[in-house]
Amino acid sequence: MNFELFITKHILSKNKDNFSRPIVKVAVAGIALGLSVMIVSIAIVTGFKIMVRDKVIGFGSHIQIGNYDSNLSYESSPITKFQTFYPALDTIDGIKHIQVYANKAGIIKTDDQIQGIVLKGVDSDYDWSFFKDKIIEGKTFEINDSVKTNKILISKSTASKMKFKAGDAVRMYFLTQDQSSPRGRKFEIEGIFETGLEEFDNKFIIGDIKHIQKINNWSNDMIAGFEVIIDDFNDLDKLGRYIYNKIDYDLDTQTIKQLYPQIFDWLELQDMNVWVILVLMVAVAAITMISTLLILILERTNMIGILKALGSKDWSIRKIFLYNAIYIIGKGLILGNIFGVGLCLLQKYFKLISLPVESYFVSYVPINLNITNLILINSGTLIVCVLMLIIPSYIITRITPVKAIRFS
Repeated sequence: MNFELFITKHILSKNKDNFSRPIVKVAVAGIALGLSVMIVSIAIVTGFKIMVRDKVIGFGSHIQIGNYDSNLSYESSPITKFQTFYPALDTIDGIKHIQVYANKAGIIKTDDQIQGIVLKGVDSDYDWSFFKDKIIEGKTFEINDSVKTNKILISKSTASKMKFKAGDAVRMYFLTQDQSSPRGRKFEIEGIFETGLEEFDNKFIIGDIKHIQKINNWSNDMIAGFEVIIDDFNDLDKLGRYIYNKIDYDLDTQTIKQLYPQIFDWLELQDMNVWVILVLMVAVAAITMISTLLILILERTNMIGILKALGSKDWSIRKIFLYNAIYIIGKGLILGNIFGVGLCLLQKYFKLISLPVESYFVSYVPINLNITNLILINSGTLIVCVLMLIIPSYIITRITPVKAIRFS
């Protein structure tokens, strides 16, 4: 039987009668609390990033393919949809879907209100899955390849400003380069959506691409570009380069990060908050364990002297106390996981904590529980704490058997 483990088990079994018992409880509680804070923090920040990211992608897809001379305005030069990669591109591993689109800037006007908007024209190949859980009134609509529909989706913020509801008629006005007066189109609100991203909700209206083709005097095969949806966001840059190499020389690709760099740069800054919390919590846990280990060593000075007198090596005795510390850390990790994961699950399924959507883009605190993150947090905390305990355990080498036994 392992000598160090045998002594460790003996110490733990007798720990109830020692004055260090409350100190150990404080150490366990400190580690559990620190780990819980780390789990909840990472779950919230990663959940927030994923939710906001998915909302931005829902409006613009992962990758857009368009005319090479297109600028940042909504009046891009048209291209034909009869491309060698359409629609076969979605057969490539990692690419989920490809669809056509076109944008047209315009205004909505009522008797007492006026608002600038962007009509996003989509076709029968459009993936409506993003809007399925964003519709708060009405429903989505179907687009037919041969018949033009006047139905549209409008955001809650625009509907509130213009005092619209599902089923109302809407008049929009658009300008073209060859006309001095705006061209009006009448639409019918089929559904009202809310995503929480005010920048997009105040701007976009979803409608049939045939209206934009008609207003711009385009033929039925002319579009502004293609939207590509991929399976894994982590493959965005790789697939962006792959698609760029597959398209013709007069076409260009832009990833969603290139289209909205300010949003994704802001999301990346959230990682700094997580790192600060992780460093602070691990530091607190490590300092707590160092203090606890020193107390355990001082309490067992007599035992250390006896073991040395019997011929035990310094490293063997140090291992006994390191095993004690690992037990305390492990107990704290178990309790921390139960408490932290439990809080996350409660918030994930019951949404106990709500947020003002105008400020945070989400109506509740989002949670993303990832098993990989949990493993990294637990293993990282354990390794750092144990490594930091090796140095203070060196005090055992300074204890001499004679003094330890004489003054015990």
